[in-house]
Amino acid sequence: MRDMLDEKLRRFELLERQMVDPEILADPARLAVVAREHGSLAKLVGKYRRFLDINRQIAETQVCLEDRDAELRELAEAELPELKRRREAMWDELLEETIGGEDATRTRCVMEIRAGTGGDEAALFACDLYEMYKRHCEAKRWKVEVLSASPTELGGFKEVSLGIVGEGVYRELQYESGGHRVQRVPETETKGRIHTSAATVAVMPEPEDVEINLKPDDYRKDIYHASGPGGQHVNKTASTIRLTHLESGIVVAIQDEKSQHKNLAKAIRVLKTRLYEAKRQAEHAKRAETRKTLVGSGDRSQRIRTYNFPDNRVTDHRINLTLYKLDQILAGNLQVITDALVDYERQQLRHGMETPSA
Repeated sequence: MRDMLDEKLRRFELLERQMVDPEILADPARLAVVAREHGSLAKLVGKYRRFLDINRQIAETQVCLEDRDAELRELAEAELPELKRRREAMWDELLEETIGGEDATRTRCVMEIRAGTGGDEAALFACDLYEMYKRHCEAKRWKVEVLSASPTELGGFKEVSLGIVGEGVYRELQYESGGHRVQRVPETETKGRIHTSAATVAVMPEPEDVEINLKPDDYRKDIYHASGPGGQHVNKTASTIRLTHLESGIVVAIQDEKSQHKNLAKAIRVLKTRLYEAKRQAEHAKRAETRKTLVGSGDRSQRIRTYNFPDNRVTDHRINLTLYKLDQILAGNLQVITDALVDYERQQLRHGMETPSA
């Protein structure tokens, strides 16, 4: 954790220098990006600087314990317990701020929901998840934007991508990544049999523009038209921008009822997010052992939750949480689950980390 905090401090200091750089000051768009990232780090870095200052005071006080002056030693002995108490309190605050890892302070993320096994029923379940997350975000006053959607004839989604912006958005929503399973009787089922189908969710922190250097030469751009079933979520015919990142092979396709320029901006935004996510996953794999006790890896193949309609039951398998209020949760009252997941990781972090002595 100290390595992560040191890196955040270095990044913050770089941003401080950039905010007074004449070249950046002359570019309002770039300055806005720098200022936004600077603001997202300010609270965490401010606490870490106070923590470092307390550590410095403790070190100086401990030196005084060896002084020949008895009065100075006595003063140091009296001050040291309070300084250590303040350090422990500040460390607890830093732990709280960093729940969710190095991207906990992100205020922007991209959520992708995809229908899995189960055909039309899985697509309808993907739409249920979309509505659940949209209502949850609205209750939190987070901004939600549909980046792309592939609707089905029955009103479901093959897949849908959302851009979400708000304070604490990634810290909370990251635990939704993984496989979601539904057990219910489909409307088309005449014999009343319960069917099981699935959808996958991926939540990725959205990087700032300056963090991922993406040039036009790095990707191939294709423009074409695609028709769809229409409905409430997307126009029946829309121009589509498809970007293929040449080095990684990552493909992003965005269709929107508005201009190609807007489609391209969205596609670049999603491509940068996926490139950043690939970089994150590679780094996490190197230190996976340190995260083995945490509530989720973000792997879509990991089944994290079951939604059982006959019992009105939701079970989160990572923390053995079962609630008999499925109707409320699908209505957007997801906070009880997200709070439980954050609290679980909080307890794991506190159990595994002691207050550093320097």
